[in-house]
Amino acid sequence: MMKKFLYVLLGITGASVVLANLGSILGLAFSALLVIGGLHYFLQSTKTFGKVFWATVGIIGLLTAISNIPAFIGLAAIALIWYAIRKWNNEPVTLKSPSNDPFENFEREWNTLNKN
Repeated sequence: MMKKFLYVLLGITGASVVLANLGSILGLAFSALLVIGGLHYFLQSTKTFGKVFWATVGIIGLLTAISNIPAFIGLAAIALIWYAIRKWNNEPVTLKSPSNDPFENFEREWNTLNKN
């Protein structure tokens, strides 16, 4: 019972931190779009002026992303919310993705087919 209360408290605290830093998180997303767009168009441009312009756009986006410290705190709060939800549901907290081994994939699919 006490663990559930602590997970709820962790989730509420994380949600309030995310809401407080929502503008910064959106600013970080916009900065990431600038970096991605600058890199994409830099690689596609053939003229020197185009390369200089898109490199400048990418560098500006990178500098604004690096200087956006509250957004990183908000992202850490999102990770805390994710952790609290996983622990609340008694699911393992892992960042490991499923293996690409064909035999493991076959076994997993075979088990799901046999359950039905």
